[in-house]
Amino acid sequence: MGRDVFRVSLTFLLAPLMLAAQDTTSLPFTISGYVTTSYTSSARAIGDTIIVGRAYDRRSNTFLINVANLTLERAAPTDRVAAGFRAEAWLGPQAALVKSAGLDLGPNTDIWQAYVVLNLPISGKDRYLQLKAGKIAALVGLEVGQETLNPNAAVGYQNLLVEPFTETGVELSARLGPRIDAELRLSNGWDQVVDVNSGKTVTARVGLAPDDKTLLALTGSLGPEQVLNNSSSRAAVDVVASRRIVSAANLVLQLDYGHEDVAGSKATWSAAGTWLTYDLAPSASLALRADYVNDQNGARTSGVLGFPANSGMAVRSFTATLNQKTWAHTLVRPELRFDRATLPVFDGSKAQVSYGMALSYVF
Repeated sequence: MGRDVFRVSLTFLLAPLMLAAQDTTSLPFTISGYVTTSYTSSARAIGDTIIVGRAYDRRSNTFLINVANLTLERAAPTDRVAAGFRAEAWLGPQAALVKSAGLDLGPNTDIWQAYVVLNLPISGKDRYLQLKAGKIAALVGLEVGQETLNPNAAVGYQNLLVEPFTETGVELSARLGPRIDAELRLSNGWDQVVDVNSGKTVTARVGLAPDDKTLLALTGSLGPEQVLNNSSSRAAVDVVASRRIVSAANLVLQLDYGHEDVAGSKATWSAAGTWLTYDLAPSASLALRADYVNDQNGARTSGVLGFPANSGMAVRSFTATLNQKTWAHTLVRPELRFDRATLPVFDGSKAQVSYGMALSYVF
C-alpha cells in the first residue's frame, strides 16, 4: 500500500513539470489546479493547537500547506454526441478531512473527483443530457470543496456538518434551456466509494434562473447511510437562493433540514446561512457570512471536528473575508471569524474569536 500511495503522489506532483516541457495545447485534456497555504490563530484552541469546529484551518498558530490541487479534464462538447472526463487529486493535510469510505491513498492524498461524462444533445439551443459516472462532488449548498471558488477562505458549519463532500455513483443531468437544469443521482451514499450497506442514496436537484440576477436551487436526498443498516434512512433538503441586489453586491441564502433514525430514535437538524459579497474594486471584494446549525439530538456534531460527545447543541459563526487578486493568478484572503455554541465546546468557553490569512495560486 505504501508504495502505491507514493507512486500516485509522485505522479500527480511531477505531472505539471513533465507536461510543462511540451506543448500542452496539443494534449487531449486541460490542466488546472491551485496551491493553498494558510495561517490561523485562536485563543481558545485546545492544547493551543486544535481549533474546534474547523476543517482546513483547524491548526492554531501554525503555517499550513493546506492542499495542492491538480485537475485533468476533457470537457464533453454539449452540441454533439461526445465524451469527457474529470480527474482531480488533492495532496496535503486537507485531503485527510474529505476522505470517502473505501478510498484510502494515505493521510495526505485523496482523489476528490474522478468521473466520466457522456453527452447527448437534444433539440433546441442550450439543451442536452449528460450521464456522469464515478466519484462526483455533492450537489448541495453554496460552498464547494475547492475553497478558492468559495466567498470565504474557511468553510462554514453548513458545509461541514449537514452536507456530504462527494458521492460515488451515476448521475443523469439535463440542461433544458438557459434558465433551467436538473440532476438525478444514484450513489453509494454520502462520502462512500465503497458502500457501507446494500442500499443506495437518491439525490435530485432542480436549478432555476428566473432572470439574469436570480438563481434558485432545490436539492433533496434520501437513503440509508449507516454501516450494515438498510432500514434507517437519512433524508435531507437543501434550498439555495442567490440575488444580485446591485451591480457590485450579491446576496445568497441557504436553508437545510434533515432527519435520520439513530439508535432507535429520530434525530433532526436544521441550518441556515447567508452570504453578502461586495466588489470594492476590480481586484478586491468583501465577503460576509453568517451561518447557524441546530443539531437537536447530536447526530451531526457529537464527537466531530473536536466537538465533545453531546446529545444536542447549536453552533453559529460570523466570518468576514477580504478577497484580493492584485497579483495575477493569486488570491490573498485575510479573514476574521467569531464562533459561538450553546455548550462550552471551545476550550471551556461558549465562544471563540480567530483570525487568519490564506494565500492561493490558481493555474
